[in-house]
Amino acid sequence: MPDIEAGGARLHYADSGSGAETVVMSHSYLLDHRHFAPQVEALGGRYRVLAYDHRDHGASARSAGPYGVEDLYADAVGFLEATGAVPCHWVGLSTGGFLGLRLAIRRPELLQSLVVMSAAANPEPRHRRLKYSLMLTALRWAGFGPVLGGGMKALFGRSWLRDPERAEERETWRRRITANDRAALVRFGRAIFGREGVEPLLAGVRVPTLVMVGEEDGTVGVERARRTAAAIPGARFEVVPRAGHLLTLEQPQAVNRLLDAFLAGARAP
Repeated sequence: MPDIEAGGARLHYADSGSGAETVVMSHSYLLDHRHFAPQVEALGGRYRVLAYDHRDHGASARSAGPYGVEDLYADAVGFLEATGAVPCHWVGLSTGGFLGLRLAIRRPELLQSLVVMSAAANPEPRHRRLKYSLMLTALRWAGFGPVLGGGMKALFGRSWLRDPERAEERETWRRRITANDRAALVRFGRAIFGREGVEPLLAGVRVPTLVMVGEEDGTVGVERARRTAAAIPGARFEVVPRAGHLLTLEQPQAVNRLLDAFLAGARAP
């Protein structure tokens, strides 16, 4: 799996599949491109699929100092241009969704379509900013112990967390989350939780858009996602049953069906 200099960072990515069109996958905070594994496998027979790690995540470079969501946006633009993946079908979950909305507003020529999962266009509500600030402080000074339980509940829905058949998966993702560099997660968290909203600009989005959210997502929530979809002309909105924030892992078959149908309709003639 190659690395590439994009924006202001060295980004690691997986390049798989084949096809005339490219799907680019942009992941959630705390994880890496591997949470798209079921979708990469499902789409790889018909599309070239690129799934990259954000800076300070996975195998991408660690940053030397603080940055903001605009730097992550510049990374995304740089990645698309450096890999020649334009126009692409952008599939973004959480952080990837925040970036996808900005791409659709500012650089629509880079996109063929947009899929926004587990993300909303408005800024974090004030009470959540305070909560996340306390979480980042605890993570920095005390480690994962005080925050891992709450983090798992923020990422995954109750159905997945309580399912005895998913115990091995839960342990896998706990290990992967706690393997992260704590200082890197603090930097990244401050960047995304302090982001400005783009909701007033959504009326100008013209690329085909699908907004998807888990029924049990307690981080973004169904109503915030619904409001985002309603503000984008012609956008489709889907709620995935028995799924939380990480719906790509929790309900991969349902997500794959929705993706498959949407991307087929957005393919170039």
